[in-house]
Amino acid sequence: MSTERDHRIPSPTISEVAAAAGVGRATVARTLGGYGSVSAKTRDRILAVAKELGYRPNSIARSMTTGETRTLGVVLADVGNPFFAGVLRGISDAARKADYDVLVLSTDEDLQLEAAAIEVLVDKQVDGIALAPAAGRSASLPHLDIVAKREIPLVLLDRLVDTVDADAVVINNRESSRQAVMSLIEKGHTRIAFVWGPVTNEPAAGADDLRRILDHALWSDGERLLGYLEALELAGIPFDTSLVTHVLKNESQATRAVLGMLSLSDPPTAIFATETDALTGSLRALRQRGLRCPEDVSLIGFDDSSWASVMTPPMSVVAQPMHQLGELTAECLLARVAGSEAPVATHVLEADLIERDSVAPPPTRP
Repeated sequence: MSTERDHRIPSPTISEVAAAAGVGRATVARTLGGYGSVSAKTRDRILAVAKELGYRPNSIARSMTTGETRTLGVVLADVGNPFFAGVLRGISDAARKADYDVLVLSTDEDLQLEAAAIEVLVDKQVDGIALAPAAGRSASLPHLDIVAKREIPLVLLDRLVDTVDADAVVINNRESSRQAVMSLIEKGHTRIAFVWGPVTNEPAAGADDLRRILDHALWSDGERLLGYLEALELAGIPFDTSLVTHVLKNESQATRAVLGMLSLSDPPTAIFATETDALTGSLRALRQRGLRCPEDVSLIGFDDSSWASVMTPPMSVVAQPMHQLGELTAECLLARVAGSEAPVATHVLEADLIERDSVAPPPTRP
């Protein structure tokens, strides 16, 4: 049985391009492989002939010759998350401009899947790796030893890990969180829920205990929680552990957690939701309780989106520069691939608090 594959016209070989251009095979290989010295006139002639013949380079053969695959590996926590989708777009755009391909793998916040993803990318001989680590700030990541041993450039994105000596591109999560919570306090709120928090099974007995738990939390989650605590401290508002969630991995868990908070004898009058699932879960909980936003409960989310500005009411959010984060990550990685020996650096980008109509003064209670 015949297939479409059977009728494909094979790509011309380097020898055929050389014969048509009237030059040696080695000259064509240098030109098409992007290495060695070839005169401009000869290079232009070879490229024109290659284009006319429909020549397509063999990436495997090229990598064996040059030691490069012109491919960047990207390991993300969840490619379906709108935040990481925006970051990936920035990485892809920057890579495309540099004539690099991107190979993307997702870990679902699982360190075993992360280790497997790193192994795949090393086996694929990618030229560099961008990683959003699925581990807390103080974690040990032995699966990255092979990356260092092979001298594969590595850039951390969105999260820091103290044990990894690599460039990083992150958001100023602590300051962004502090500003968002202060904006609620300035409206008169003192009962402010923090929805998401570190992913941990250990309940916190107080602010000091919570800071200890942060060592095991994802860096971005921990920084946002620290910003929340700092805002409360600056305003002289006592910390209440019942207003901070701990074990949240999806929207349904966020909904249950917020429903629990709303059932407290002194429920929150405002919610700061630090993830998209936390925001949608909070909205669902308010709807199930028949509460209005912002008349009954004010709400601020993290990450802007098209629906946030058109819903009723338009949602106040902390907007992260997702595309810029991805773009700068790729640029840092490409610089290392090109041989940059600049000191390891952490690049911190600012997020913007966009105030819309989901925040109002707290309701008057009898």
